[in-house]
This record gives sequence, C-alpha cells and structure tokens, in this order.
Amino acid sequence: MISDFSWDNLQFLLEATRWTIGLSLLVFITGGIAGFAVALLRTARSPFLRFISALYIQLVQGTPVLIVLFLTYYGLALFGYKLSPIVAAGAAMTIFASAYLGEIWRGCIEGVQRQQWEASAALALNRYQQLRYVILPQALRHSLPPTVGFMVQIIKNTSITSIIGVVELTRAGQLVSNATFLPFIVFPVVALIYFAMCYPLSRYSHSLERKFHAHR
Repeated sequence: MISDFSWDNLQFLLEATRWTIGLSLLVFITGGIAGFAVALLRTARSPFLRFISALYIQLVQGTPVLIVLFLTYYGLALFGYKLSPIVAAGAAMTIFASAYLGEIWRGCIEGVQRQQWEASAALALNRYQQLRYVILPQALRHSLPPTVGFMVQIIKNTSITSIIGVVELTRAGQLVSNATFLPFIVFPVVALIYFAMCYPLSRYSHSLERKFHAHR
C-alpha cells in the first residue's frame, strides 16, 4: 500500500541521520589516527618507510572507495572473515580517510619552513622533540582548514555504505521512497539534511582558511 510522506517518515530519516553522523565521527577518529601515522611515515628519514607509505596512499587514492568497501565486506568473507555491515563500512572508510588525511598532514608538515628544523636541531632536540615542540604545532595550524573541509567528504561518502545494508541517511531515503513512491519528495529532503550537515563545516573551513591565511 502506497502511503503519503508523513512526519513518521521524516522522523525515520532523522534517526538514520544519527547513524550517518556517528559513522562519520568514528571514521574521522580512526582515520585520523591512522592518517597521522601515515603522515609521520611519509616524512620519516628512512627512504623505505617513505616508499611504503607513499605506495599505500597511491593505492588507496587510486582506488574508488566503493571498491575498498566491497573488498572489505565481500572480499574478507571469502577468507572466512565475515564482518557486519557497520564494521565493514567503518573499516573501509577508515582506510579511505587515512590515505587522504595522511597526505594532507604530510603536506602541512613539509610546509613548515626548513629553518624551523635547523633551528630546533641547533637546540639539540631529537627528532621526536622537534616534531612535538616545534614542527607539529605549526603544521596543526595550517592543517585545520583542509582537515575540516575533508570532514565534508567523509559525511558525503558514508552514503555508499547503504549498498552493503548500513541503514544511514541514504539507505533510509531509499526505504522511505520505496514505501511512498515519492522519490521527488523524499530525496530532496535527504539532500537538505546532507546540506544542513555539510554546509556549516564548509563555511567553517573557509573561515579557518581566512583566519590562518592558509591560502598564502
């Protein structure tokens, strides 16, 4: 039986939005931790570590995130590792985020003037102390605008997890559309909810960019 788009449908979409937000935050945290490790490896003194981390970034960035999701959910199942949809989605999105955040932060670390490294070395600081007290605080300032901007990409890319059955906002929109046969009402509402989540982050990213003069 076809029903009209009602408050219950909207409430269902809003409840699914919580899963989108929760998954996005989880991916940002886990991807951020992994991405920080990748950034440190990309700026390590060892050529081997730099090569391995660069290869990882190129492989992930050169592969559609949808393929990474399929390999995580369906590929691991072939070897006996059957993951739940939400775990597979989190793992795949973490891999995706770690490569991009790692490259963003690598650029910010290398963007710190070489004289800062030389000055900290002249103070007899070791590599760890140089990073902790001199380099990373400066790199953090320049990394905030692109990092906040990338959060928008994470939120939007969570929509592909609907393919493996994660009931986030996009999947909820599909379910409501199938029940009401009103896609031209349902999906504009879904788009507005995404816009309400992403637009403030985009504006905040631009605000940080102007504040820190990251464009210079």
